[in-house]
Order: sequence, then structure tokens, then C-alpha cells
Amino acid sequence: MKRTLIQSIGIIALYLTGCNQEHETVSGRLYIIGGGSRPVTMLNELADLSGIRSAGYMYVLPMASSEPDSAILRAKEDFKPTGIKSISGYNFRSGVVPPQAQLDSLKNAGLIYISGGDQSRFMAVVLNTPVMEAVLQAYQNGSVIAGTSAGAAVMSKKMITGNQKMHLSPDAGFTTIEADNIEITQGLGLLKDVILDQHFIKRQRLNRLVAAAVENPEQLCVGIDESTAIIVEGDIATVSGNGQVIVIKNMGKGSIVRNGLLGSGGLQLCVYLPGQKFNLR
Repeated sequence: MKRTLIQSIGIIALYLTGCNQEHETVSGRLYIIGGGSRPVTMLNELADLSGIRSAGYMYVLPMASSEPDSAILRAKEDFKPTGIKSISGYNFRSGVVPPQAQLDSLKNAGLIYISGGDQSRFMAVVLNTPVMEAVLQAYQNGSVIAGTSAGAAVMSKKMITGNQKMHLSPDAGFTTIEADNIEITQGLGLLKDVILDQHFIKRQRLNRLVAAAVENPEQLCVGIDESTAIIVEGDIATVSGNGQVIVIKNMGKGSIVRNGLLGSGGLQLCVYLPGQKFNLR
């Protein structure tokens, strides 16, 4: 009887340990900016959130930019009014072994900032590399990970690239809601069950996010406008800045495709304003 009881306790403990590993929490936070101008109030908020004004440092990842060295300099200039004393960065390159000293600096940064540009360019450099590993470890250990525009898009596991499969012209715009048109590839995976879109209201990207929501029912689809951010702590997002955040949730009522067009009766759409919170699950 006693042995059976001990065995049962051991099995339960093992099961609970497995559950904890599956739902492992991180101590870091995300500051995801929808692009456009970044008011100094938002940058100050980011500096306060990361706690690096007097100690610690900010590390810029510029690889989304076509001019990465300039992106580092712009970030330093943008954050100058916040009083952050130490800002550095490095242009990691695809196919080049990253310097260990730079990886260590990245892992230990209190604030990691991912610049705008092209999210696919960024992921082509970091996907499944020590750089990506360092960002994930920093987030796990309590760093604030921030990004704007393309730097916002890369934070989710499923990443909208900005390309269309059906309409290849760069000026085509997202004028339809059709099947198998939105190109989605792998991002950093800081958010596992959320797809992010940026410049959202300014660039009229609702069609794109609706299509993504219909075809990815397990994902919460979040569109962040310019000069606006969401602050992610655990499963809760708080809207900050000057604009709005659109959240589309697929309630799982199925979808249909007819003549290539997508249809669904199960979408819930919410519009959130600065100061409001919403759940990411």
C-alpha cells in the first residue's frame, strides 16, 4: 500500500513537471511597435520598462534594414532623449560565423531593439542560428525585446512576409480576401499563437489580416497601427501610443472557398485604444 502510494505520487509529480515544461513561462516582455514615427513618450516608456537608464544597455539588431549601419545610428539618435547611456549594435551577416563577444552582448542586453525594413531579410540572416538562440535566451531571462515595422512582424512564429502569392506586382495592394494568397513563413517565435501585422490602419491592411485569420484559425491576428505599440507581459497585451490595435479572432466556425474567395462566419473583430488591455489567448 505504502509503495503504491509513493509510486502514485511520483507519477503525478512527473506529470506536473511535464505540464510545466509544456507551458513554460518567460520573464521577458515585448514592446511591439506598428511602425511610423515613434513619439518620445513611447521611447521613454520603453526605457522605463527595460530599466536601463542608469545600468545595463540597449542592443540594436539592424538586419531588416537595407542600410544596417545607418539603422544603428538612427536608433541611437532616436533614443538619445531617453537618457539611455549605452546603446550598441551589430550587423550580423548570413553565412558568417557570428563573433562570440557580440552574441554574449546580445544575450545580456536589457533591451534588444529590432529595426524596420524587410522582415524576410531579417529572418534570412537569423533563422535557426546562434543569433536567434541569443534573442530567445535573452527574452527567457528577462530582457525586453522591442521592434518596429518589420521588427514587429518577426516576433511571431507565423510571420506575414508582405508578399502575395497571387498578385506579384509590388504595387498590387491587398485588395482581395482570397485563398492561399498571403505568404506566411517562420519568424522568431517570441509569440507562438499570434500573427502580427503593422502600419495597419495607415496602410489599409484589413483584407490581409482577415485572410490570415480565416486560414489560420488557431492564431490570434493582431494589426498594430503606426505610432502605436502593444506591450506584452505573459498572455496580456496593453495598447500604448497614439493609435488603434485591431484584433481578429477566428471562433472556429469553419470557412469556405468559392472561386478562390474566402468566406467565414466565425470571425470576431475588436478595436482597442491606448490604455486598453486584451488577452492573447
